[in-house]
Amino acid sequence: MLIRDAVDSDWAQIWPFWRQIVGSRETYAWDPQTPEAQARTLWMGPGKRVYVAESDGAVVASASVKPNYGGPAEGIANAGFMVDPARGGRGIGRALAEHVLERAKADGYRGMVFNAVVETNPAVGLWTSLGFTILGTVPDAFEHPRHGRVGLHIMYRAL
Repeated sequence: MLIRDAVDSDWAQIWPFWRQIVGSRETYAWDPQTPEAQARTLWMGPGKRVYVAESDGAVVASASVKPNYGGPAEGIANAGFMVDPARGGRGIGRALAEHVLERAKADGYRGMVFNAVVETNPAVGLWTSLGFTILGTVPDAFEHPRHGRVGLHIMYRAL
């Protein structure tokens, strides 16, 4: 598997799994009806560093990194990660996360925060295994299609 910086043409392969993941309403607090052009800006817009994981020439995962805050707090990163659901459970997310954490540190970030991790998201286990801690949980903040109202974790890790 190759992990590299994304190029504009990668969006064509990211969009199908982006749409599927956001459309499932299970892990992202974005509108599942987001039009493609707006989705592309959310993921690959200005000020973001985007990575892809490639396997056999196909983009199978992506991460988007940006400063979480501005000004004097711009040293704290925020990131989103998506693995093609057809490729889950193969260690792709972990490999991409490890790469992104290393790159974020090399890029000068001092820490990374996730603002809204759905508490039922299996990735919570991945994030805690990579050293993230749950700073707090906003209760009943997310309407999950199977679990009803669940909380959103705020997670942090120093780099």
